[in-house]
Amino acid sequence: MSVKKKIIIVNDKMQKNYRYILSESSGRNFASDFKPDLTPAEMLKLGIFGGKYMTDCQKEFPAFWFKGVNLSPKFHNPELNFFKVLSGQSLNTWRQKGWIYDEDPRGWFQWYCRYYLGRRIPEEDERQIKRWKAFSRHLAQLRRNCRRGDFSCRPRQRQALLQWAYDSRKL
Repeated sequence: MSVKKKIIIVNDKMQKNYRYILSESSGRNFASDFKPDLTPAEMLKLGIFGGKYMTDCQKEFPAFWFKGVNLSPKFHNPELNFFKVLSGQSLNTWRQKGWIYDEDPRGWFQWYCRYYLGRRIPEEDERQIKRWKAFSRHLAQLRRNCRRGDFSCRPRQRQALLQWAYDSRKL
């Protein structure tokens, strides 16, 4: 079944008149080696990025992704994270390290949201999936160092995993 291509136009604080094409059905036809545990909607509902992420770009994504989600438009609030801790590095650090792709100025999660919706950029998709797979090393560290279900063990690492679509609640 072929997908009718749809053009998305983005106008938010970080992008003006950015356009991309959805060439796949939402949530389908992922690369064979990319099997995230969580959808973007599930991640947002769980609590990621201190509620600060995507507070000005909700119109780009399905409204149901934000239903019941606690956002913090003015500042990052770790209390809104599932594990109630600050986790991850600043956007400036990501920029300095060269981890930001120009078309996704908010980073990996923005790429994942757009990929999930059906946007495909082969070289960038490959790069981001490689980064996602590399992040799985944190799963091994949790398994090696924590009792299953002990959320007090390495909460920052657990939160970081949630922010990369790994469901660390299951470890």
